[in-house]
Amino acid sequence: MKKVVLIPDSFKGTLSSAQICDIMEQNVKKHFPECEVVKIPVADGGEGSVNCFLTAAGGEKRKVIVKNPYMEDMEAFYGILPDKTAVIEMAACAGLPLVENRQNPEVTTTYGVGQLMLDAVEHGCKKIVVGLGGSCTNDAGAGAAAAVGVEFFDKDGEKLIPTGGTLGKVAKISMENMDERIKSAQIITMCDIDNPMYGKSGAAYIFGPQKGADDEMVQQLDANLRKFAERIQTEIGKDISNIHGGGAAGAMGAGMVAFFDSKLQMGIETVLDIVKFDELIQGADLIFTGEGKMDSQSLRGKVVIGVGKRAKRQDVPVVVVTGDAEEVEDAYDMGISAVFSTNRVARDFSVIRYKSKEYMEVTMDNIMRLIKIVNK
Repeated sequence: MKKVVLIPDSFKGTLSSAQICDIMEQNVKKHFPECEVVKIPVADGGEGSVNCFLTAAGGEKRKVIVKNPYMEDMEAFYGILPDKTAVIEMAACAGLPLVENRQNPEVTTTYGVGQLMLDAVEHGCKKIVVGLGGSCTNDAGAGAAAAVGVEFFDKDGEKLIPTGGTLGKVAKISMENMDERIKSAQIITMCDIDNPMYGKSGAAYIFGPQKGADDEMVQQLDANLRKFAERIQTEIGKDISNIHGGGAAGAMGAGMVAFFDSKLQMGIETVLDIVKFDELIQGADLIFTGEGKMDSQSLRGKVVIGVGKRAKRQDVPVVVVTGDAEEVEDAYDMGISAVFSTNRVARDFSVIRYKSKEYMEVTMDNIMRLIKIVNK
């Protein structure tokens, strides 16, 4: 083999995408020392996304003082790629770990995310990728919008920065003073869930409890989101009530569409576009991808299938290395050539998680041994 491309997702709770790339590369090189290996670590928009993009595409990490979820100063960061695309993880300044033991989605804000976006355009970025995930907020992105100049007023004409608990008080929205550089930027939002903004499968009901909301608060948060969606339709003329992914990250998915004219896109599609995957796989003999567990959910556009579909266009075979695999037969029609499980013994995850690195190494070694036979 002359060229191999590695683009695995992380194995949640065990191995990062970068670690898996390293293990795969070591085993490829062990059996094919002269083989060119292209590594593309992947993240879904949550924690680690900036580092993955910088590793795959190059660039720099920029540190900035912004507001945390409680409007206190903190140091956050984002990435600037060589083509001046900014990559922002909302979790960097609105993430759940930042609130520790004071979780309260009624008062937390995404204001800092907007500040990161402003800093990006101030440094010449005309394209911004915002990764949703791991948030502690439920403000529908209103905080981020306020940071870039969108103005919100209550019924008495008083200006406010809406949070999950005050979205229902918004009576007027003005986009007049929104930063022009943000308006003209191309903004893509990485979003890997399809929950709507509100309702029983919306932001508050599905994700509110993990952010500290009890049953009563969940109902209030959901009611506020409904009112806010109605206000947005009246004031801005956009219906965001049933957008797939609108409920992501405390309904920030919906807010990104409403205030930033953003396109919600599966994380893997964003990654593939930015790293120029279609160009990178030209001349490749094989692609390795994978995830912790491959099942019917994987077929809905996650990393493995996203890679498979792109590779299929160029007839490059794709091998999946996964912790567990079930109901994957349809994957073979989506560009996947073969699926291998790393689990060598039928044991509970609580046991095998500690052997993930060892099992990955052994599985990759065996696959490369098989390929070596075929290439003789």
